[in-house]
Amino acid sequence: MDPRIARTRRSLQDALLALARERDLDAISVADVAERAGVNRSSFYQHYADKETLLADALDVVAEEAGAGLPSLRDTPPDPPEVLVDYLRHLDGNAALYRRVIGEHGSAVAVARLRARLEAVVLDGLERAEGAGFFGDLPRDVVAAGVAGSVLGVLGVWLAREPRPAPEVAAVWIWRVLLGPSADPGSPR
Repeated sequence: MDPRIARTRRSLQDALLALARERDLDAISVADVAERAGVNRSSFYQHYADKETLLADALDVVAEEAGAGLPSLRDTPPDPPEVLVDYLRHLDGNAALYRRVIGEHGSAVAVARLRARLEAVVLDGLERAEGAGFFGDLPRDVVAAGVAGSVLGVLGVWLAREPRPAPEVAAVWIWRVLLGPSADPGSPR
């Protein structure tokens, strides 16, 4: 990619993330983002169709830079994988932003992209898993959608809590929801 294009996209992403930390997404206009990024509106539209797509891209980039990828479910260890805890630490460090994104008046595009990433991780894990486990003969896309929805639900509740429990606690919550009946009932609540 041309360095100028990458630089402009990054400026737009940083501008939107900064604005989203300050106020609700609905209160941010394309003009606000362009002004903060130091570009004009036409430059914005040369790179992004709308601020929702920009937000989804920006969240992907900051999560990737933080080393906060979503875990691949190759195994099912009894404890949450460290990569899940790392991802939740990233969300925790940007909690105000993610509360706005995932919340009631959040970004449908960013949530849809996160849901799709979660579903892809689950589908990959199911492909690697031997047997269907407790999912029986459920279609894999149904399982992936259910798991992704559950994880998003737990994330939303966790981010909304005041005080918010530590990322390690949220990781246990998510892991217990994913493991279902086999989860250890002695884990933190």
